[in-house]
Amino acid sequence: MTAKTKPKPLFLGIDTGGTYTDAVLWSETEGPQEGPNKGKVLAKAKALTTRHDLAVGISGAVDAVLQKAGTDPADIKLVSMSTTLATNALVEGQGGRVALVMIGFSEGDLARDGLKAALGTDPVVFCPGGHDVHGNAAKLDLSGLEAALPELGASVSGFAVCAYFATRNPAHEIAARELIREKTGLPVTSSHELSAKLGGPRRALTTLLNARLISMIDRLVAATEGFLQARNIAAPLMVVRGDGALVSAAFARQRPIETILSGPAASLVGARHMTGLDNAMVSDIGGTTTDVAVLDGGRPRLDPEGATVGGFRTMVEAVAMRTFGLGGDSEVALEDGALNPKILLGPRRLVPLALAGMAHGTAVTSELERQLRAPNPGRMDGRFAVRTGVPDRLAAGLTGAEARLYELIGAVPLAVDRLLSSNAQNATLNRLVSRGLVHVAGFTPSDAAHVLGKQANWDPIAARLGAELFARKRDGRGQNIAASPEAISERVLVTLTRWSAEYILETAFAEDGLDGASTVAHALVQRAVDAHPGIARLSVALDRPVIGLGASAPLHYAGLPPLIGNDCVVPRNTDVANALGAVVGQVRVSAEARVSQPMEGLFRLASGETVRDFLDEATAIAAAEADVRAIVAERARDAGTDSAEIDVATEFRVSTVEAQRMFIEAHVVAVASGRPRIAVCAGRRNTPPSP
Repeated sequence: MTAKTKPKPLFLGIDTGGTYTDAVLWSETEGPQEGPNKGKVLAKAKALTTRHDLAVGISGAVDAVLQKAGTDPADIKLVSMSTTLATNALVEGQGGRVALVMIGFSEGDLARDGLKAALGTDPVVFCPGGHDVHGNAAKLDLSGLEAALPELGASVSGFAVCAYFATRNPAHEIAARELIREKTGLPVTSSHELSAKLGGPRRALTTLLNARLISMIDRLVAATEGFLQARNIAAPLMVVRGDGALVSAAFARQRPIETILSGPAASLVGARHMTGLDNAMVSDIGGTTTDVAVLDGGRPRLDPEGATVGGFRTMVEAVAMRTFGLGGDSEVALEDGALNPKILLGPRRLVPLALAGMAHGTAVTSELERQLRAPNPGRMDGRFAVRTGVPDRLAAGLTGAEARLYELIGAVPLAVDRLLSSNAQNATLNRLVSRGLVHVAGFTPSDAAHVLGKQANWDPIAARLGAELFARKRDGRGQNIAASPEAISERVLVTLTRWSAEYILETAFAEDGLDGASTVAHALVQRAVDAHPGIARLSVALDRPVIGLGASAPLHYAGLPPLIGNDCVVPRNTDVANALGAVVGQVRVSAEARVSQPMEGLFRLASGETVRDFLDEATAIAAAEADVRAIVAERARDAGTDSAEIDVATEFRVSTVEAQRMFIEAHVVAVASGRPRIAVCAGRRNTPPSP
């Protein structure tokens, strides 16, 4: 093939979100160039996420992209995906049953950092051993673990091993890991492989959660690789980590805990790529939630304490993201007991009436018309209940009242005023919703947008009927809260924009070290946001613009600038920012070493899985820097790049005693970054073998 006819390399980005799976086909060199960065989106598509089998949703989105672009799948040289699978699994308490091995810890340590709650009913084995802060070993005894392995090997999907001060000497974790692998053949996660930080119980928690996720991420990667092979896409597969960096699928299989918050991190990478802004607030509005984070110097600001997911604080470096229950499908309600009640939004998600009307037609609209014919508004007007479609086995364990109500609800929406006969039953319905068995349909901002002609992808008739019913609700004086469907819809959309501004400001205040929620609620800030006239003029402004992401961002964020005191940039491909971020990012990995002085004149280096002693500081530091450089280079290759740039930084802790410098400790960190490797030619997969 001549250079003239050689196809340009294509890159496929995939994001599996809670509602939709997005796919984009991107070219790094295709013109004309789009935005401030090199490259162009050639095609994009969405498909409903299929939680029971994510490969179905992935194939739907990718096949649509390939069809739109009319490209040969063999021309795709790199595939990268972000996923909410790990995040959702931890939030929902899912994952495999694993055994936790604690070396040098006592049972009392389980009560720290939420470890006992995370462990639940999974087994734990305590073994004597561990090390001190300088890496000196206590006596290791693995006889109890060895005796338990035959039974454990038959009842768990993997093991998590954490030893006391393993970050200073991992020898005991390595010994336990090799014993478990020899006797069971099951996957083993050792805590020193995931974090170099002190804090044993939290490191054990992170290791436990990682072990639970291994089989789940392995199934996702295997399903995706199988789909790519069936489509003749012979390209490396990358996964977005929670800090926005890319790693190979093989790397992610070993350390799936690092993919928590993968989707939000990918959106930040995509936001920077599309806008070229190095410093910005990023607000990503979806159907259920709004995620707000900060870009600093072109990179996502990370949570210094480690990512918190499902109520558990891990040691995983991930984007510092604040999530609010506000989206296009948020429940619209009224403030109770006020003369002029405010519009309230969320945090619960409802199925929009427009979507229910599109899916079920007159089963929805005829009931809305019936309720409108009533002389007075009803409390349950405009509400429907419908089963979510999960397997019946997931409905096991319902109480009698829950089971009876669940039996009445089917696959076609049923008006709630026909379903419920008491307030107690409303609580029962809410419990079915919280278990994921039932959806409630009702009036949402998406419906308001349909009424005003600002959205047109679902049924506008059902949306308008819902708006009419909501406008009939009464204020504290007994008057209708709005004169028309258009009036109430406008109020709903204005409220959503205002709340979005408050959540963005709340995040900014929190990043500045204040109590974000209470600061935003303060009367002075409220007057400033409202531009309230007065002798004392107040204003509040962000020091950086906002990047608005999400399919509905152009609608809901148009009115943001005067509320936040800065610009709001909504990129052209804002609806697929996550998928784009998945494919334009870089591989970035790190390695750490520590040099301590357990006694005068002895310098102990702990790096990787080795511990060595030196007689002078300079030699120990030089060895540490050489070690981390070699370790990070190997990790970069495993993570998926052959062109990594490596930076090494050394931080010293010293003291001065009687004018003499006293060495305490040195912390050496190496960071490698580079673009992921791409397929060399069609039909050849240029990836390291899966473990």
